[in-house]
Amino acid sequence: MQDDLDEWELRGRELKSRVNALIPQDFETLALDVFRYQAAFNPLYQTYLRMSGLAVEEVKKIDQIPFLPIELFKNYRVQTGFSPILFDFESSGTTGQIPSKHPVCDPIFYQQHAQRTFESLYGPLLDFHIFALLPSYIERGNSSLVFMMDHFIRASGSEFSGFYLNQYETLIKQIKEALKTNRKIWVMGVTFALLDWVDAGQDFSFWEEAVSEGRLMVMETGGMKGRREEWIRDRIHTFLMEGMGLPKIASEYGMTELFSQAYADQNGIFSPADSMRVLLREVSDPFASVTSPGKVGGIKVIDLANIDSCAFIETRDLGSLEADGIRFKVLGRFDNAEMRGCSLMVSQDFS
Repeated sequence: MQDDLDEWELRGRELKSRVNALIPQDFETLALDVFRYQAAFNPLYQTYLRMSGLAVEEVKKIDQIPFLPIELFKNYRVQTGFSPILFDFESSGTTGQIPSKHPVCDPIFYQQHAQRTFESLYGPLLDFHIFALLPSYIERGNSSLVFMMDHFIRASGSEFSGFYLNQYETLIKQIKEALKTNRKIWVMGVTFALLDWVDAGQDFSFWEEAVSEGRLMVMETGGMKGRREEWIRDRIHTFLMEGMGLPKIASEYGMTELFSQAYADQNGIFSPADSMRVLLREVSDPFASVTSPGKVGGIKVIDLANIDSCAFIETRDLGSLEADGIRFKVLGRFDNAEMRGCSLMVSQDFS
């Protein structure tokens, strides 16, 4: 047993170091090493691999790796190794739904990784005043998004950065003061809250100059959380751009079950973190791959930052890949009837 503990600890520490120093050409090699590590030390994933009928030693490429259905985070502890669990990230869900839980053993690794991902695309957090309009998330104490944004707000060192519910007057007053400085403005909002802000009849002309100078970014996180009718992303972005007087809307793609994020500067085309890769499956067959650019398929995510849980996640999202095979779009969700293939696995007893 002690030998297993020593091997798990050494390998886990080494893999996190490699994630921190990852360069794109090493992604597949590291992904295969993480797969073997989790196949050895994640009991739930071991069971799933056994049910899939694929031996670990037969996996030579990342497209051969079995992906764990995301629904299993609702009913099972998805953990690799033996580290103490300090707390869980928990999804919001809707009334009556079982929330997903993602165990967090190393919050500092998560914070550093999230900051490195953001700054690689947008520059230092010290260059920003951050305004987080996240009412449905703030009302919960275990949201991964709130945890990430709290770290970002602190790291920004800005007296204006902070969280807001629906205090639009206070929010606008703070943004106006922040606009007097040389920093950029980042408004991060859950989608329904941004739409509600526009519907409140706000005049957004106060930030016209900052928009023309490229000093202001509005970013939506996706989802209505049962507060409004679901809209496709193009409709959301058009509504927000027209209502807020913006040439573009940025987006973030993340979830409770992932430690990595992807960001879209505009047009809903996401660039994933270096530790993240999106693969697609056929809608009607979870074991058939989609590789053609623009073709719609089910999103599977490799997230190498999920060292302590599972790095290979079959989501319920639909998307398409760009021609480079790396960037992607999120186009919607599977309905229950379309999830054939995963449903048999999810219904099994993994205990």
